[in-house]
Amino acid sequence: MAYNFKIPCEKDRLSDIREFLTSILSRHEIPEKEMNALILAVDEVCANLIIHSHNCNPEEYIELKVDILNNSEIIFEIVDRGIGFNINEYQEPSLSEIINQRRKGGMGLMLVKRIMDEIELVRGKKENIYRLLKRYNINSDNSET
Repeated sequence: MAYNFKIPCEKDRLSDIREFLTSILSRHEIPEKEMNALILAVDEVCANLIIHSHNCNPEEYIELKVDILNNSEIIFEIVDRGIGFNINEYQEPSLSEIINQRRKGGMGLMLVKRIMDEIELVRGKKENIYRLLKRYNINSDNSET
């Protein structure tokens, strides 16, 4: 099953992304702990794109696509037309480095890499697609239209 959501690049709209994901994932009997981890990972990528790629410009937008395949894989695609960032080239800092520098941020992408099974960036001429894949054995609610 495929789902789509388009949202302006405003930090205040991140809660709409979380609600959208909760609505979809709860239909597929994903345990709450795993569902919250997936939402956290997608939210982190979306937040980084809204803030760093689009400078919170409400005239620009990102698109979120969720595809649940054969009750065994969930693919999240975040389509972005801003300044690209290759998540796979991200070098995560060590925990001691974060503590020593007293940084308050910088751990979100570490979490994304630990939560998801695969992360891919597809660069295009006009858009970038951040593809996050998680493998699961889930049961679908057949009442979906």
